[in-house]
Amino acid sequence: MEYFMTLSPIMQAFLATLFTWGMTAVGAAVVFAAKDISKRVLDIMLGFAGGVMIAASYWSLLAPAIDMSEDMGVFSFVPAAVGFVTGAAFLRLVDIFLPHLHINAPISEAEGIKTDWNSSVLLVLAITLHNIPEGLAVGVAFGAVAAGYDSATLSGAIALAVGIGIQNLPEGTAVSVPLRRQGFSRIKSFMYGQASGIVEPIAAVIGAATVFFAKPLLPYALAFAAGAMIFVVVEEVIPESQASGYGDQATMGCIFGFTVMMILDVALG
Repeated sequence: MEYFMTLSPIMQAFLATLFTWGMTAVGAAVVFAAKDISKRVLDIMLGFAGGVMIAASYWSLLAPAIDMSEDMGVFSFVPAAVGFVTGAAFLRLVDIFLPHLHINAPISEAEGIKTDWNSSVLLVLAITLHNIPEGLAVGVAFGAVAAGYDSATLSGAIALAVGIGIQNLPEGTAVSVPLRRQGFSRIKSFMYGQASGIVEPIAAVIGAATVFFAKPLLPYALAFAAGAMIFVVVEEVIPESQASGYGDQATMGCIFGFTVMMILDVALG
């Protein structure tokens, strides 16, 4: 831990998101133990992931963004509001143009620019879309610690990375299990599942470097990551968790995920 504290925020963010990527791989590795998992369980896991992302968006990102802008007086909400809307708008643009396919959706319902890519590639791209804001969030959190703000602590950034890692478990499973169900080999299903998390270290380095070299952007960057995550939750994660008839269980999974992330952030941050 002492060695970790001596590293640059960019390297800290990179290592933290190697952990979150590894958790995606652990989730994807479920296919080696079972060919299939019930839709009930997958919906609960997706609900849990959504709850973690909602809690992280507020406690780890939006609240610190507002605290960092206190010197603006009554307008301290401006960086958080602008960053939040911009983050959601950015993900909306990515959603429009990036070819992707939601979990359990037929190939005819693929979104984004039309391509002849197969359903497995489109599914991985959909989960990759989820992971962009998660990587950014971790990177910006470590960048905030280096900036020296009281509301940003190393333990809080680590808690965020742990929370994102926990919710990456069901995301990895949500990719690999449907592919295995479609007849893909265990190894191929696993490789596709873990590949969806590879974008997180890349996004984390970009986020940490941006705020490290441009400190005034920090509250905007924190809120940007929050807006992007909430967009993903509302547009994809929650609807997918409710689509198979297990909405009540998925909702309780969401509540539990929110509670776990809240405890992590408040207790450690």
